[in-house]
Amino acid sequence: MTLEDMLIGCLIMAGVTYITKAISLLLFRKEIKNTFVQSFLYYIPYSVLAVMVFPAILFSTDIIWSGLIGTAVALILSFFKRGLLVVSLSSIAAVYLAELLFRILL
Repeated sequence: MTLEDMLIGCLIMAGVTYITKAISLLLFRKEIKNTFVQSFLYYIPYSVLAVMVFPAILFSTDIIWSGLIGTAVALILSFFKRGLLVVSLSSIAAVYLAELLFRILL
């Protein structure tokens, strides 16, 4: 992933975040009481970020299985409400160890 790709991704994410907030401000003059609409507008930026980041997670390693192992470790630790630093460092370590293991075996 090049710097240009990362900047384009950041601009897209900023645009999506701004658009969802602007739509809610422009279209709805009153407070939004519908919980479905509130949650939809709240989670759209996170889902767009996940869609943009997930392919990079899988294909940034030499072997796709190490990316999947790192993703699994991150999901498990975040499910148990570990901190961001613990989740990221543990998933990086898992990817590193998986890459070493796959290089030895293959």
